[in-house]
Amino acid sequence: MEPEQRTEIPPGTLYMLVLRTLARQGPMHGYGIAQHVQRISGDVLQVEEGSLYPALQRMLVKGWVVAEWKQSENNRRARFYSLTPQGRKQLAREIREFERVTAAIVRVIQPA
Repeated sequence: MEPEQRTEIPPGTLYMLVLRTLARQGPMHGYGIAQHVQRISGDVLQVEEGSLYPALQRMLVKGWVVAEWKQSENNRRARFYSLTPQGRKQLAREIREFERVTAAIVRVIQPA
């Protein structure tokens, strides 16, 4: 794969990546979350706005995050998202499930 080529986020992992980002970084706006995931992944993963903002809205409804309007670093009004205690519990569940599925995939693709 060419270094500048980015990969879509694997299905089922967007919540985990967003929750983990908020757990590590504290309150962030959507663009900051997307940039963080891209930077930390070495520019491999790209979070598309069309996926991120609906996912953040679903996380708000589920009570995993809360949001408040603040000024961003470039003086624009932005919605900042923060992890809730329920979101921390969900993050742990998401990581456990990801590790379980990843281990199963590794078992399948290992040489016989």
